[in-house]
Amino acid sequence: MAKIVKTNVMRLLEEANIPYTEHTYSEEIVDGEGVAGALGEDPSCVFKSLVCQNEKKEHFVFEVPVNATLNLKKAAKAAHAKSIAMIPQKELLPLTGYVHGGCSPIGLKKQFPVFIDETAQLFDKIYISGGKRGFQIGLSPLDLQRYTHGTFVDLME
Repeated sequence: MAKIVKTNVMRLLEEANIPYTEHTYSEEIVDGEGVAGALGEDPSCVFKSLVCQNEKKEHFVFEVPVNATLNLKKAAKAAHAKSIAMIPQKELLPLTGYVHGGCSPIGLKKQFPVFIDETAQLFDKIYISGGKRGFQIGLSPLDLQRYTHGTFVDLME
């Protein structure tokens, strides 16, 4: 098996002494449920990173299961904002340093407030993007929360 080239996410987790597992899948798989299937995992424990902004153009990252929809009203309440909207896809790379399908809450160009759906706490391990398409990291939801200074909150529809 080919050696996995370390991503920034992996380097940062190693620097912080946070244990993780690395998982690869075909970059052709672009939907979250397909990713969960490729990992052989329940989609409820595979999380997607959604970058949003409020009415003041402040940015936030919301982590929700790949089979769920982010409730924008709950997201706005969590972020103490009047409203929250997804950023346009073309802004993702310049803003975060990550491409669509490879965005992670770890290693963003600038750290934004992170909100993690509370269901993450039901699992010993959750999966998040490893910083590029075709690559996932498995780690403890508590480690993710501590590393990102994230907040567990109800975010789903």
